[in-house]
Amino acid sequence: MRVVVLDDYQGVALEHGDWSRLPDDCEVRLEREHLATDQELFAALDGAEIVVAMRERTPLPAQRLERLADLRLLVTTGMGNAAIDIEAAARSGITVCGTGGVGSATVEHTWALILSLARSVPTEDANLRNGGWQTTVGFDLAGATLGLVGLGRLGGAMVPVAKAFGMEVIAWSQNLDPEAAAEAGARAVSKQELFTEADVVSVHYKLGERSAGLIGVEELALMKRTALLVNTSRGPIVDAAALLDALWLSRIGGAALDVYDTEPLPPNDPLRQAPRTVLTPHLGYVTAGSYGVFFGEAVEDIAAFLAGEPVRVLAAP
Repeated sequence: MRVVVLDDYQGVALEHGDWSRLPDDCEVRLEREHLATDQELFAALDGAEIVVAMRERTPLPAQRLERLADLRLLVTTGMGNAAIDIEAAARSGITVCGTGGVGSATVEHTWALILSLARSVPTEDANLRNGGWQTTVGFDLAGATLGLVGLGRLGGAMVPVAKAFGMEVIAWSQNLDPEAAAEAGARAVSKQELFTEADVVSVHYKLGERSAGLIGVEELALMKRTALLVNTSRGPIVDAAALLDALWLSRIGGAALDVYDTEPLPPNDPLRQAPRTVLTPHLGYVTAGSYGVFFGEAVEDIAAFLAGEPVRVLAAP
């Protein structure tokens, strides 16, 4: 029984799950490099009956799934994965199972990005190491307004931290109930009001057909010239070309990004040279706690499937 774990960039999957629970005839193979092409992916998955996919790192659309003749179980970390066509998987005789997650990790990283951008931490760190001293002027969070695009589980968890910093919190989503927003500690506003009033805009929105390009030229034009944009949700929610223009023309104060249209971010992507930015490689969920849940429950999924009693099933033949 061959098990392949995709996109284990740090090579830590075996440390964060009790793989000894699997039968002795299970061979677990880790793929540490991202397999971008069909040729690379199919070579790595040749003969694999079980695959563990980390979040949306490797797309598995119908065309790919149909060619994986040996695949019987596909485990995705998290209970949803936009990169996997689960209906096509079921049609191909593949069971798809998910795992739980740790939402607090993403919230913590979002605040790390906000603070790093507001106080120019990467710039000051680099300048200090090169002999410099106090080269930037910080952005005050106390008294500023945090605008949350999306007030679900993660957006809502942003509110108490913002309040601790002395920030006002406003929020918008397409179907946001003002009473629910107030209960969460935020004031519901229109989309236009959010981008006009916010000093920091933080994105916590689910990616879908309606949310792709949700923040584009019009929204960025409404923002204050000093305002900061932070995206730890999904790259395509923000129009990258529009954001680049806004940064280079100093139409906004800066941007902190953890997610991108293409991941890993290509070496020649223009975002790498964009001014007033803090960029991290989709680290929002990359913590020991998250990995413990992801890989621990992935092992449970595999063991239950092999025992004929699959758990956390997202789709089945």
